[in-house]
Amino acid sequence: MRLPTRPTQIYPGYVFDLDGTVYLGDSLLPQAAETIRELRRRGSHVVYVTNKPLETADDYARKLTRLGVPTVRADVVTSVDALVDYLGREHPCATVLAVAEQSTTDELSAAGFTVTTKPHEAQVVVVSFDRSFDYEKLNAAFQAVRYGGAAIVATNPDPYCPTPEGGIPDCAAMLAAIEACSGARAEAVVGKPSIHMARALLGRLGMPAEGVAVVGDRLLTDIAMARSMGMTGVLVLTGATSADSIDGAPVQPHYVIGSLSELLPDGLARR
Repeated sequence: MRLPTRPTQIYPGYVFDLDGTVYLGDSLLPQAAETIRELRRRGSHVVYVTNKPLETADDYARKLTRLGVPTVRADVVTSVDALVDYLGREHPCATVLAVAEQSTTDELSAAGFTVTTKPHEAQVVVVSFDRSFDYEKLNAAFQAVRYGGAAIVATNPDPYCPTPEGGIPDCAAMLAAIEACSGARAEAVVGKPSIHMARALLGRLGMPAEGVAVVGDRLLTDIAMARSMGMTGVLVLTGATSADSIDGAPVQPHYVIGSLSELLPDGLARR
């Protein structure tokens, strides 16, 4: 078993995952606010990232502020932000059929995309975490892709979303159903660990990858994204990953910490 090791330096930029890293449910994790405040005091630029598209970046900023971590909308990058960036580059002015909840549909409309419920009008089928997913939505996506030639773009690769009760099906479940019946594959899944999300984060930070540490609780999203882009991956053991699951994992972090209280280098933490 790999023992926790704390980073040995302060980085110019930090990307923090949210649930399982900064907070768990509606409770701030120990020393999260104090650690982030100290990093900012030392001049580091901090942003937050989430694959969960059920709330907007404004919602996440308000939640963090309410929990004691002052945050503005520009500090938060969601999988919907990465989606809008991707569509703007690859499918500008596209007409979109959204298998998604209303907040995602509203963000697509606000970004200038035409959102339709008619399969024959769709140029792109957007697939997201959707608790209202049903046969009607599945059939609409099937018709748009199979017979209309629409591309598929998904927000995130997560098969399930952790909850205090255990978990519920996430975006990958909706995507699998649409791919299975249509025979097509998504051309992009834009959330963590994709290059699309990494680019959105580095653009928000305004700095090169080598100056950025990604702090998160999942090897295959947070740490994989860091590794793929030359960022430093710091795994925190307060969420989805346990210490005994690290050895032999296909993706390895640069550092492993028990909680955010261990994120600061040892000497600085003592002071």
